[in-house]
Parts: sequence; C-alpha cells; structure tokens
Amino acid sequence: MAQLKLASSASQAVVEDRGGCRKEHGDVLMQETTISISSLPSAVRAVLERTAVLDIHTHLFDPSMGSMLLWGVDEMLTYHYLAAELFRARPDLDCETYWRLPPAARADLAWQELFVRRAPVSEVCTGALTVFQALGLDPNAETLQEARAFFRGVRLEQHVDRVLRLAGVERLCMTNDPLDPDEQTAWASGFPRDARFLAAVRLDSSLLGWPGAVPRLRAMGYDVEEALSGMTMAEIRRFLEETCVRMDAQYFALSLPPEFSYPEPQSPAVNLLTHAVAPVARQLKRPVALMIGARRGANPALRLAGDSVGTADLTALERLVCDFGDVRWLVTTLARENTHALCVAARKFKNLTPFGCWWFMNNPSLIRETTRMRLEMLGFTFVAQHSDARVLEHLIYKWSHARKIIAEVLTERYAALLETGRRVTTADLERDARALFDGGLVAPDGRAE
Repeated sequence: MAQLKLASSASQAVVEDRGGCRKEHGDVLMQETTISISSLPSAVRAVLERTAVLDIHTHLFDPSMGSMLLWGVDEMLTYHYLAAELFRARPDLDCETYWRLPPAARADLAWQELFVRRAPVSEVCTGALTVFQALGLDPNAETLQEARAFFRGVRLEQHVDRVLRLAGVERLCMTNDPLDPDEQTAWASGFPRDARFLAAVRLDSSLLGWPGAVPRLRAMGYDVEEALSGMTMAEIRRFLEETCVRMDAQYFALSLPPEFSYPEPQSPAVNLLTHAVAPVARQLKRPVALMIGARRGANPALRLAGDSVGTADLTALERLVCDFGDVRWLVTTLARENTHALCVAARKFKNLTPFGCWWFMNNPSLIRETTRMRLEMLGFTFVAQHSDARVLEHLIYKWSHARKIIAEVLTERYAALLETGRRVTTADLERDARALFDGGLVAPDGRAE
C-alpha cells in the first residue's frame, strides 16, 4: 500500500509570535500561539481553509481513464441531485422525455428552471453557483453560453490541478468497480497513474445480488460456482487480493440496504463479507468501508435520482465489528436517525470509525448537527467529511461549504474548552484539523496502514 502522508499546507504557514513557544512538527518549526476567545472564529476558519484533505469517498476517476471522469458545466447540471429537483419544479415533465434529451438540452432545461426562473436556494443549486464563482463564471447568466465557452477552452490536466487546489484536496479515493467492463479494460491495459487519485475497490456488483457476478468472475479466470463452496470462497478471496494489489487500493467498500442483518447465514452477501472480504482486509491490512441505508430504485423512472433512504438496525453492525475486531471498519449511514446510534457504536468499538455525511446527509443543517454530535461524543476520532463527488467540480463546493460548517462547530467546542481555563493553541488547531481531514486511512497510532 502506498504510504499515506497528508502534507498540510497549514504546517508551512508563518505564525505571528504572540509569546508562544516554538514546537517541532515533522520537519517544520511551528509557532505554538495561544488563541484568545475573540480571535478563535477567524483562527479556526483560517486553519481549516488551508488544511489539505484526503477525500475518502468520491465517484471520480483518474484523468488518464478518459471519459469515466465527469467534468464540465453540462455534467454539473445533469447531476442526478439536480434531475430530482427539476422533476419537482416541472411535474409536467415526463421522465422518459427528459432522458431522451441530449445532455446539453437537459443542462439548459435545469439552468432555466432552477437557476433563472427561481432563486436557486437548494444546497445543490447553491453549490453549482459556488463553483461558478470559484471559476470566474457569471452566476447571474441567462444562458450557459459563457460557461460552455470557458470549459471548451481548458486543458483537462490543468483544470484538474486547479480544481483540486481550489477545493483544498491533496488526494482523493475513487470508486472502482472491478467488474465494470470499462474499468476492466483500463486496468488491464494500464494507464499512467495520477498519484492524487487513489483506488478503492467497490464490491456492490460482486457481493450484492449474488450469483449475478458468477459469469463475469468466470470470464476473468476465477473458478467460482453459484453455491458458495469452499473452493468458490477461496477463488473470491484470490480475486479480492489480486484486485486490491493491482489497483493499490486503499480500502474495500460496500453499500448496504437498511435491512442489512448479521449474522444471516442464508445471505450470500453476508457470507461473502465475512468469509471473503473481512479475511482479505485483515490479511492486507486494509479497512472495509460500509455505507448503510440506501434503498435502491424507489422510483426507477428517475434512474440514479430514484434511490431513497431507510433506517437501519445498527445492532447488526455492532455484532459485525465485534466479531471482526482485528479489521478496521469505516462506516457512514444515510438516515439521520442512525447518526446517534453510529456514534454510540463507535464509542464501544475502537475498530469502528464513522466517516462523512453521505448523500442525503450532505446538507448544511445535517452536517452541522452530525459534526456537533460526533465531536461531543467522539472527540477527533472520526472523519469529518467526504465529498461523494460524481463530477470533478463538485469538489469545490462540497469542501468549501463543509469547511465553513465544520469551522463553526469546532469554534463552539473550542470556546467551551476555553471557558474551562484550558489553553488552545495554533498547534492544537493544526493537529486537530489534520485528524478530521486525513480520510480515516491513518491508523490510530498515527502510522499509515
């Protein structure tokens, strides 16, 4: 596994001497300056703004993987979050008619309905305008002509550099489905890897809906059967190990429905998770990321926008992480109702790390509530956020918005600390920000796994 070292640009900053002491941090001398209550909000904001992020979960791809990386104004405005909002704004719009439109026409429709004819106050609309502002585009434009001209004039490599810099993202994890034909072709033929785009093995197509994956695994040379025999399990473990090594993947990932139950011997997915994924994760010292609570296809006519949410019973998760105490589990839940139970579970199991505000939880009010709860119950032993970005430019708004909210909540907690007489220094802020933004891929002892 590639050595993970999050190099925060904050540690390079020159700090004004206000009587603090100098403290070694790596190869950099940092000024340990005491923060006053009046300067606390601006100090916290400044540190979070310049702390580099390892974005643990995105749907982005290495630029060398070609068209799999989605970017540009038309991709932003045909994003499925906006599609769902568009259908609400235009209940007369037939779904199939919309999907038959070319992408540019769908983007124009979204712009006119959601940005021109209405105040774009939803989070996803405001997010798109945050991107416009960051890139120097006019958020009040009547059409997308200027924006399209801008994107036609950029070189992808330079644009990726600019977006990552504006977002403050040092590295990010992709979502890599080893059974996807396009991805198989890319990995088999090889491509020049961008070291900022880390792989993560997504196992939904392998585990969920078994035995649907059998023909594809056989075509790849794995001797598997529909019945989960000992030989089949051994071959699946070989598939997981070889895939992880080939991609240099940082973790295994699986989304689970709210009905997930453990133990459940009759469930192929549970059997595969416990007899294949967990043993290989233990062997390779990789975490397993579980995203719990998605109800797929609640409205199939909306395609990706048609998935919904359900509340899970997290006692199944507690049993799982207890039985596999030597595996690190990174967990996020989709239902607001599950966030408190997840915090409680994390207090009981040191191998369980909550991460981010996933999907329907990625709204300012819920990010604020969730982050406050986690800080109150877990201190700095969780991953504050991930972008879940499906379009490159989404990194800009999702991290810009999240940083502001996290800064507000952190300021509250540090203010409570100052009221006790405990000193808070710039070094504290730097250290704590790195802990929240390290992506959860750094072991609790501080060493990269």
